[in-house]
Amino acid sequence: MNISTHMVRAGNAFKDHPAIAVGTTILSNYGELARRVSCLATALRENFNLTNGDRVALIAHNCPEYIELLYACWHAGLVVVPINAKLHQSDFSYILENSGTKLCFTSPDLANSLNSLRGNELKTVIDVSGDDYTRMLACNPMRMISRAPEDMAWLFYTSGTTGQPKGAVLSHRNLLAMCQCYFADVDQGAPWQTFLHAAPMSHGSGLYGLAHVMQASCHIIPESGGFDAAEVYALIENWPGLTFFAAPTMVKRLLDHPGDTDTSNLKTIIYGGGPMYVEDCLAGLKRFGPKLAQLYGQGESPMTITALSSYMHANKDHPRWRDRLASVGIAQSAVEVRIANSRGTLLPSGEIGEVLVRGDTVMSGYWRNPEASAEALRDGWLHTGDYGVLDEDGFLTLKDRSKDVIISGGTNIYPREVEEVIIMHPDVREVSVIGRTDREWGESVVAFVVPRSGLAVDITSLEQFCLKNMARFKRPKHYRFIEKMPKNNYGKVLKTTLRELDQAGGDIHPR
Repeated sequence: MNISTHMVRAGNAFKDHPAIAVGTTILSNYGELARRVSCLATALRENFNLTNGDRVALIAHNCPEYIELLYACWHAGLVVVPINAKLHQSDFSYILENSGTKLCFTSPDLANSLNSLRGNELKTVIDVSGDDYTRMLACNPMRMISRAPEDMAWLFYTSGTTGQPKGAVLSHRNLLAMCQCYFADVDQGAPWQTFLHAAPMSHGSGLYGLAHVMQASCHIIPESGGFDAAEVYALIENWPGLTFFAAPTMVKRLLDHPGDTDTSNLKTIIYGGGPMYVEDCLAGLKRFGPKLAQLYGQGESPMTITALSSYMHANKDHPRWRDRLASVGIAQSAVEVRIANSRGTLLPSGEIGEVLVRGDTVMSGYWRNPEASAEALRDGWLHTGDYGVLDEDGFLTLKDRSKDVIISGGTNIYPREVEEVIIMHPDVREVSVIGRTDREWGESVVAFVVPRSGLAVDITSLEQFCLKNMARFKRPKHYRFIEKMPKNNYGKVLKTTLRELDQAGGDIHPR
């Protein structure tokens, strides 16, 4: 089963449906897009002598060519290696070498620097805006190459915040199961809708784009090539039935954006990739209505572990509604989720342990890394490294990554719980909590706080607020005020950087 079957089907059955637009301008319908995909596939096999299973990297900002290249590679029986265009040159070099990539497509602003990385495996770098790419489209179309469900389709490299990135091997079966879960658990389909790519297509937005090819939705590429709150609001006004994937920080920026733009065209904002604090979630429901959906997944089980649907977000009559907003929902349809202790023993509801998952979306292992594969995949279960708790209804609430749990006086303190309280303080814009080595307690709680613009946060006020809203032993013993929270290119807070700042000592004051 080749995942590109869906593009072939859309090109036949929905050939007149708009397929790709930039801003408000439609560029192609599905008939045209499917033909371009097929012509590119011919060029990949004949012009570059690529064969089944060869890897092709995409290092590009969001652009129309991204979608057609994904499907052209699969149509030709190849494997895609999408890489976030915001990464450092050293990251590009490592991933290209580790993956054994033979051909790389890129944006014009990155072409020169990537050409310098050509070596033993990587022979050619092609600018998607250049003449070489245009000539590829002049090839004759070819029949799609058949692939087995377990054949590799997408080599997904993790963000690598604690070491070198690892390549999760994702098969055609993995991607198909992910798409089916999208419609079953995350965002039910509509007769016709549009999908906005405001987040990087190398990750969540690109992955969920596959489900929208299945449905022959129109893919909207922002003219900026990324996320801009004003631009997103303008596109919502223009395109009916608009859905998009966003990191929680992006949703927060939409909420902070001034004005009162009409969002009646908005269908769903799907958020994931990090915690959405309950207060922000409530603000989102107030601003957009019942149009929020949440997913929890990892590159090792792409976009598919649990989901909190828009219905669950909007079900205010449920007695545990607010608790459920703090959760990441229930297991998606293609997977099983359980909580286990360090020995892998199943824990009852209400007890905190590691989140384990198994099912058709779980990777087969890490590329060229048998040791890491054996550590992550044990007894048929993916060990996520996340701590969480399942309630009696099957709703999963994440606590933290196992490495981020603070043990103070022999008691576990989960930073997320502390952050959920501090973020409610009216003078706090962002917060992230880490542990600091403490001779008496083992570790003590340190809160890094970004104040709201133009405000100074009074520590006494924070202390009183925490004592009022959390157990005394959980409250921070130290506060550090910073102008901006350090984040990686996927919007995740870099707690390693916060630990380095804390070890450096000294006071950090707001501007």
